[in-house]
Amino acid sequence: MVPRVFCMETAYLILIASMLVARTYCDVWMIQNGTMIESAIIGRSTKDFKIFLFSFIKFMPLIALVNNFLKLGLNELKLRFRERLTKRLYDQYLQGFTYYKMGNLDNRIANADQLLTQDVEKFCNSVVDLYSNLSKPLLDIGLYIFKLTSAIGAQGPAIMMSYLLISGLFLTRLRRPIGKMTVTEQRYEGEYRYVNSRLITNSEEIAFYNGNLREKQTIHATFKKLADHLHNFIFFRFSMGFVDSIIAKYVATVVGYLVVSRPFLNLSDPRHLHSTTSELLEDYYQSGRMLLRMSQALGRIVLAGREMTRLSGFTARITELMMVLKELNAGRYERTMVSHQEKETVEKNLLVPGSGQIINRDNVIKFEHTPLATPNGDVLIKDLTFEVRSGTNVLVCGPNGCGKSSLFRVLGELWPLFGGCLTKPERGKLFYVPQRPYMTLGSLRDQVIYPDTVEEQRRKGISDQVLKEYLDNVQLGHILDREGSWDSIQDWMDVLSGGEKQRMAMARLFYHKPQFAILDECTSAVSVDVEDYIYSHCRTVGITLFTVSHRKSLWKHHEFYLHMDGRGNYEFKPITEETVEFGS
Repeated sequence: MVPRVFCMETAYLILIASMLVARTYCDVWMIQNGTMIESAIIGRSTKDFKIFLFSFIKFMPLIALVNNFLKLGLNELKLRFRERLTKRLYDQYLQGFTYYKMGNLDNRIANADQLLTQDVEKFCNSVVDLYSNLSKPLLDIGLYIFKLTSAIGAQGPAIMMSYLLISGLFLTRLRRPIGKMTVTEQRYEGEYRYVNSRLITNSEEIAFYNGNLREKQTIHATFKKLADHLHNFIFFRFSMGFVDSIIAKYVATVVGYLVVSRPFLNLSDPRHLHSTTSELLEDYYQSGRMLLRMSQALGRIVLAGREMTRLSGFTARITELMMVLKELNAGRYERTMVSHQEKETVEKNLLVPGSGQIINRDNVIKFEHTPLATPNGDVLIKDLTFEVRSGTNVLVCGPNGCGKSSLFRVLGELWPLFGGCLTKPERGKLFYVPQRPYMTLGSLRDQVIYPDTVEEQRRKGISDQVLKEYLDNVQLGHILDREGSWDSIQDWMDVLSGGEKQRMAMARLFYHKPQFAILDECTSAVSVDVEDYIYSHCRTVGITLFTVSHRKSLWKHHEFYLHMDGRGNYEFKPITEETVEFGS
């Protein structure tokens, strides 16, 4: 979070340290000046009272400036730490397909959004607060020890420091459960947010099923688990707060009174043998207040241990996230494997994620003795072998769960290869069009060129007029006429109908012109005549298609079919006049 010696973070750390020192000296000056004001009042000296009162008024703006500079430094440092840590985590999270792998291949992190948002903010706030909450008391203790040693001797501060050490060790041992309870709290908070986000994402389907009562039960059950944990946490903090208050505040104050009273109650102490009542009062006020501030500083250090224990919980969460991101980017993931007895003895040793070889080559897709398996080790096809060259469209068919989507996830390198050899073009030359296409946040132009930016569109030399032709090809030209501009911004997931979203995805396909495209039931809401034109246009521009569909009308656009029966068998054959077409 502090990348180098000379940076803004270092500057703010120095500013905070400087302001903490200045604030400590301001506190000492206010104690001394306040004592002089009270001494002047008791001594009935109008002249001294006016001098010290005006001195206090004169220094008020400086003291206020120091306090607010300290707040500025703390808030800016929190934000800068959060900016750096967030950028670092998202650089790793959005590297390649790591964001997909974390949710689908690896089951160590349940709620990445919770970690990347709330936990990062709380971690950064805790780090900076701990820096100030430890630095200020340590400065106070050092300065007050120096002042008090010259005033009442070294024995008094030594007693206070001994008390700090003993009480700190005792309270640290009592606070051990706080770290684990903090980790559990954040995990339950993440689960509660997740069930609420699921309700929003799937609201239409839930409404059709009248599933509101069932969803309410789920949300209440998740919230109850969180609330029960928070109740336990509150009662634990109540008991710890009681012990903290007794040991860190009140007993520390009693020790302070015992220490400061010694030279005053000892009548033979040479320090006050000839002191007047006014001098005794002034010395007591000054020494007493310094000792009181010192005991308060000791108490704050003891209480800072509580924040350190809580910080350890956030640190454990962030550290786990960084470790998982690092391993996923290195191609390693952890997931519970299937545990059938016969599969463990025969197949498990053969299933090593990433053990297959991927060769990047243009204009060909070739599986050679490749097992098709899910990330948890469930084998769908033991040995998949076929080859498709550019210009040869393939229709992929079979029952649900037979491995059609799994095949495409392996092709897109979302899932690891468990063996064999896969020859395919690079990722950017393969395009996937799902049944429910994704509409990004942004303008109408962004929907067509996604994931490209406007600058990348310009570099490719594709004009807005060409984009208009893509929309016309899929009969969506009226949307541009209706919106009036490519820069019109809408919530396109809601504005476009199901069929319009599928056609927009096909316009996106024409824009990118990949070597191969995977069409996964992506024309189910499109009329047959539009569908025919889309397939003919793909052939014209040289896009080779892998199509998943149950429509018989699409067989004529393909040269081969790949049929999976869902029991581990498949057949890859050319489509001829004798081929029996299945579908609807």
